[in-house]
Amino acid sequence: MNLSLPILIVAPLVGVLLFFVLPRRWPAVIGGLALLIVGACLATEITLYAFRLYNNIIVYNFGLALILDGLSHLMLVVIDGVAFFITLYSLAYFSKYSENKRFFILFFLMLAGLHGLVLVSDLLRFYLFLEVSALAAYALVAYGSGKKELEATFKYFILGELASIMILLAIAIIHATIGSTSMSEVARGYASLAPLTKAIIGCLLLGGIGTKTALFPFHWWLPDAHTAAPAPVSAMLSGVIIKILGIYALARILFNCLGASNQLLLVLGILGGLSILYGGFLANRQNDMKRLMSYSSISQIGYIVLGLSLASPLGIMGGLFHLFNHALMKPLLFLVSGAVEYQTGTRNLTELGGLRQKMPVTSLGALAGSLAISGMPPFNGFWSKLFIIIACVQAGHLWLALAAVIGSLLTMAAFLKVMQLAFFSSLKDSLARLTEAPLTMTLAMAGLALLTLLGGLFFPIIIEKLINPAAITVLNGIGYSQMITGGRL
Repeated sequence: MNLSLPILIVAPLVGVLLFFVLPRRWPAVIGGLALLIVGACLATEITLYAFRLYNNIIVYNFGLALILDGLSHLMLVVIDGVAFFITLYSLAYFSKYSENKRFFILFFLMLAGLHGLVLVSDLLRFYLFLEVSALAAYALVAYGSGKKELEATFKYFILGELASIMILLAIAIIHATIGSTSMSEVARGYASLAPLTKAIIGCLLLGGIGTKTALFPFHWWLPDAHTAAPAPVSAMLSGVIIKILGIYALARILFNCLGASNQLLLVLGILGGLSILYGGFLANRQNDMKRLMSYSSISQIGYIVLGLSLASPLGIMGGLFHLFNHALMKPLLFLVSGAVEYQTGTRNLTELGGLRQKMPVTSLGALAGSLAISGMPPFNGFWSKLFIIIACVQAGHLWLALAAVIGSLLTMAAFLKVMQLAFFSSLKDSLARLTEAPLTMTLAMAGLALLTLLGGLFFPIIIEKLINPAAITVLNGIGYSQMITGGRL
């Protein structure tokens, strides 16, 4: 099964080559092939659970060292699980752009970069795969956009590359002082560095990774990028990109390589709490459905970072569980907004109304996503938010627990606004002839909506099989070096 690790990187690249060759007048063939490749990757990752024992890792080391542990396994499932539904949704969505060839070329190039990023065990290769993913994401945000939207893409590109430069500078300092960029070597040698050197590295990584994560106050690019991007790209951006380029990098580098200090954890906790409140407050001030959801993403990222900052078993488990849950409910909500815009031509809540009568599947998807992200039982978001709040109380951070509760109430208010104005108010005369979104779009939304419910009903199984192995990896801290060399967590 070791050979499956490089295949996860190679398969999307093969897809890119095939998409180049296939004529653009074959959109159904291109879409079917894309669905087949991403489905095969997801099936491979699920199958690997039968071969990677609970506390073991799988290593591929033939010129390129690839590591599959609990944390990287969780991230791979998130990447390809979300990508599968987005690919299904895109089969019909991109018909309005006349062809889907260029989209899937960029999309699968990004997938290859994301797969490589979560599997490599070297910081320099980590950076290279991060750049591949980021460059493809920049292009995808601009896909099909006009001149006005290109301004948002340019802002995303500039801030994203500034963040990449900060990360690269930190890696360069690590190489200059430790003499290696291998994560296991860095984990063993970082503690011996001078305090000033560690402070500089920490600040560079916090700024770079914080920007990739869209954590307050590094979030400025996210609302404009979401507003400009096509709905499937927004779903991937919120569901996967900011989690892999941001949260995964945070967990892997700061926890497993550098060993997060108490000072850094305190800063992360404060920024997480501020992100929760800031994103929730501004979400309530928006009338553009996608812009509202983008500010909500900043708030939900705050919950994940807050959970990780507690550095306790319950906090880290809650943070990673919320990462998994948010990767289901936020893409669902962005796909809902895309379906609404696809059928009505607008995302402005004041121009919508009564959509439940004409778009019942889309309305149910909106309801499921809204309840999940608001933390309402029995949906998945309730449990992860509850675990994070309890972990804050256990750690004695009552003010952070209060921020998490207030943030959840703000989120509920924002999505009550969406449901009321867009779906449950009176049907506008201009929407009288409205019909439901195309079949593949509704199937994708229905699938994600069902998973948000099943994730809440069967959360103990998900925590045992997916979340706890990842949490153990993060909790292991700089023991990552022994994990690689010894083959056990």
